[in-house]
Formats: sequence, structure tokens, C-alpha cells
Amino acid sequence: VKVGDSIEIVRFFHCYKRGVDRVFVDHPMFLEKVWGKTGSKIYGPKAGKDYLDNELRFSLLCQAALEAPRVLNLNCSKYFSGPYGENVLFIANDWHTALIPCYLKSMYQSRGIYLNAKVAFCIHNIAYQGRFAFSDFPLLNLPDEFRGSFDFIDG
Repeated sequence: VKVGDSIEIVRFFHCYKRGVDRVFVDHPMFLEKVWGKTGSKIYGPKAGKDYLDNELRFSLLCQAALEAPRVLNLNCSKYFSGPYGENVLFIANDWHTALIPCYLKSMYQSRGIYLNAKVAFCIHNIAYQGRFAFSDFPLLNLPDEFRGSFDFIDG
């Protein structure tokens, strides 16, 4: 996955439960700052203060989510086998995954991949919109058409 100028390798963990594939993405960028269950916050060192690399961390998550159905042998049902292919629904929850539709359109559908894929975008808390400095936009590796306001939720 390309994050800023570097290529990052992610690991996927998968389980199949009650007819649903559940995929978890692992990378040191997600947890290197978070110790224990309450030792520090996921989004910042304390409430109201974000980590300076949140846009990179959640960009990585979004891109990894889009790659998972392409590289994992999902759908462990006894009636089906193999990857899902094009027929995928991505559920993006809040600003953290709001770049999924942007990456889907610019990196995949523009190249004829995931043409049938859909995204359901759910907003849990409209107060948090994932706002970042315009100067950080190039780190996301998105076309300028998405530069609008650089709120992840505007994706």
C-alpha cells in the first residue's frame, strides 16, 4: 500500500462467522502509539489532540481495505469458494474510512477494477470530520479533484 512516498506492507487477519467475512488489517502504524486498553487513545495522545500522522494511518487503512478482497481467499461458506471478485460492498464508518470511495474511484474504477463495487458510508459522529492541513494532501496519493476541502468526510 502506498502511503506518502513509501510502500507499506500490511497483514490481514480473517475470520468467517455467521455468514460474514471479517477482515482485520494489521500494521505497526496503527498500534505503535497505543499501549494497553486505555493507556493512550487511538486517535491522539489525549482527548481533543490528534496524532500528527492520522491522515496517513487512516489512508493506509482505507487502501488496505480495498486490497483485501483482491488478495484474500474470502467467502469460507461451504456453498462458495474463492475470492469475491468485483461484487463487493465496502462499509465505510465515519471519517476514518471516508477515503474508501475516493480510492475506489481513482485507483480502481478508473482502471476497470471493482466496477460493480459499492460503498455504504455511515456517519457515527458528525462532530469529528477528519480535517487535515492542505499541505498534507499530496501524501494521500489522490488526484487533485479530491482536494476540495480536505475533510475526509467530504470524500
